[in-house]
Amino acid sequence: MALSIPFESGPLVQRLLDEAYRLLAALPLLGLALLVVWIGWRSGRWLSQRAVLDRVALRNPFLRDLTRTTVRWIAITVGLLIALEIMNATAIVGAVLGTAGVLGVAIGFAFKDILENYLAGILLSIRQPFAPRDHVVIDGNEGLVIALTSRATILMTLDGNHLRLPNALVFRSVTLNYTRNPSRRFEFEVGIGVEEDLLMAQEIGIGELCTIDGVIAKPPPRALITALGDSNVQVRFHGWVNQRNHDFGLVKSEAIRRVKLALEAAGMDMPEPIYRVQLGRQSATSKAPEPTPTVAVPVRTTQSLDTRALSDIELQIDEDPRHSGDLLDPAAPKE
Repeated sequence: MALSIPFESGPLVQRLLDEAYRLLAALPLLGLALLVVWIGWRSGRWLSQRAVLDRVALRNPFLRDLTRTTVRWIAITVGLLIALEIMNATAIVGAVLGTAGVLGVAIGFAFKDILENYLAGILLSIRQPFAPRDHVVIDGNEGLVIALTSRATILMTLDGNHLRLPNALVFRSVTLNYTRNPSRRFEFEVGIGVEEDLLMAQEIGIGELCTIDGVIAKPPPRALITALGDSNVQVRFHGWVNQRNHDFGLVKSEAIRRVKLALEAAGMDMPEPIYRVQLGRQSATSKAPEPTPTVAVPVRTTQSLDTRALSDIELQIDEDPRHSGDLLDPAAPKE
């Protein structure tokens, strides 16, 4: 025999009515909370467009956008907290913050490299360790700086290729900047015969360096005796170049050529390394060696080389599309 269980719908209906009455009673508070959130959103938008933020960011587009976004979200967050307090839902705030903390840790581990490059981009944009078109060497990578984005530093190598370096690598690596100081020193060594007057050789080389276009007078060129070899004495010449007006490689090349010609014109002996070769006794059946053909000696030229600064890479940078996210500011203070 089946047993029937009576179902009473009265308590259920009453519970639903109580919740409906409570919701209707909370509608004015809900409307007020939504109004507070809207005011917070409008206030954040208004504050983020103030000109004072541009002055705080020191004309840095990345910091300007970051400051505006931060101010806007702070205003919205304050509005949400006030709205939850009005609705007497502060317990939700703790739950949301706890969930956000756990979620933030998970996202941090998942996007560690992205966040690291992003934070490094912020610090690099503040410090401005280099300017656009600076000739730099970063972690062994050499080139001219094109742009600094939120995630990468873009270089153009000396052979015209694009090179993207993560900002985290740039921030923690040793950076060599050839452009920051316009004066750069070059040096090369010349072997002089052991019987020659070394002081005269030094004076001849220094005098020739002083006449080369591109070698600056202060600091003056110098010559140092560095080593005594088996068949010669090594003399090191060095001078300084103003890289803003002249090409470093061309000036060094011209300096080596001109010093060599000057030493030869003065009759200085520049011997090559001497090697002793022992040959076995020639057999009777062996043929006599063929005569060595004469080779015409090329005529030496004393024409000067144009050492003015080249613009090969700069022209390619001009043709490169402009990066909208460039964080480098030529007018910003440099570290």
